[in-house]
Amino acid sequence: ECRRVLFRSHSCSKILTIIPARAGSKRIPGKNSKHLSGIPLIAWSIKSALDSLLEYVVVSTDNQKIADISLKYGAKVPFIRSYEFATDEASVIDVVLEVIELYRQSEQAFDAVLLLQPTSPFRTIETIRSAINQFDGKESIISVSPARSHPYWCKRIENGELFSFNNMQDLSLKRSQDLPNAYELNGSIYLSSIDNIIKNKSFYSDNTRALIISSEEEALDIDTPFDWFIAEAIANNRVKV
Repeated sequence: ECRRVLFRSHSCSKILTIIPARAGSKRIPGKNSKHLSGIPLIAWSIKSALDSLLEYVVVSTDNQKIADISLKYGAKVPFIRSYEFATDEASVIDVVLEVIELYRQSEQAFDAVLLLQPTSPFRTIETIRSAINQFDGKESIISVSPARSHPYWCKRIENGELFSFNNMQDLSLKRSQDLPNAYELNGSIYLSSIDNIIKNKSFYSDNTRALIISSEEEALDIDTPFDWFIAEAIANNRVKV
């Protein structure tokens, strides 16, 4: 039986959900196991994945404490990440490929990978389902949000002087509503076929589709102590409500 019929998708793919969670974090020590409104940060993503009826939810971590938390909240932790992929230099795609290879060796076949980074704790079930419903089994889906600072207004500095990043005329005084729409990656959702990931070493494909997340709350990506402060305010308000 295909799990995806629950999402009314046009195709049927077996999806492996991967939540990457290293122990190290320079800006927010112990971030992935740190409690956000009484719940470990990693648990927010595990819960949203399981509540979305995703069957194969795997946490890749280099830390036993995070592994124990993940198991407690219902995720699978098939192995402790190898040292090679536990450093600052290791990319997320390296981690994903390691998990894919593990399941291939155990003869468990999957068609696609859904990557949910724990630093996006407020992604909704509806957003996860929307990504899966739009997925055709081949092209990738990546979430974006309206850019907080329009690229036409961004500048670079050389020898103390300001220069534009593009060849457009100076638009610094142009009304924001007159500018073309611009979007930025928010890190919440990455979905791609395994064939594409192995071929391109990336979640991007020839026809990557955008999943637009308009909610600033849902698009929050916790990277700095200030981001954590904002997340605490959001989470505590949710608990009170």
